[in-house]
Amino acid sequence: MRITSQLICQAADQLHGFVGLNRKTGQYIVRFSEDSFGMDVADDGIIPTSEFVWAPGPAQAMTLKRQLIQLLLDQNIDERINISEPLRVYMRRADMPEISALRERVPG
Repeated sequence: MRITSQLICQAADQLHGFVGLNRKTGQYIVRFSEDSFGMDVADDGIIPTSEFVWAPGPAQAMTLKRQLIQLLLDQNIDERINISEPLRVYMRRADMPEISALRERVPG
C-alpha cells in the first residue's frame, strides 16, 4: 500500500485520547478521559490527541509535527492511542519535510 500525505493526515486525525501538560514535571501525558488528569494539569490545557500533533504553520495551514508525535510514541501506548502505519512511515521519513495542510473541523 502506498502511503500518501492524505493517509498520514487521516491517521493523525484518528488518534485517540487527550494530552495535558503536567505543570509539576513539565511533561506531556496522555489520558483517555478528560476527567482523569488530576490537579497537576490545567483544564484549559487538555486537548484531544488528534489536535495535539498539529501546530500553526505557514499562512492558515497547520503543520503535522514529528516532535509532537514522538512525545506520544515515547509513552509506549501506541495501540491505545491508535498510532497506525501511516504515522509510523511519516516518522521514519525524516528526509521528507513535515506536512502542512489546511484543516477544517468536521461537525460531529
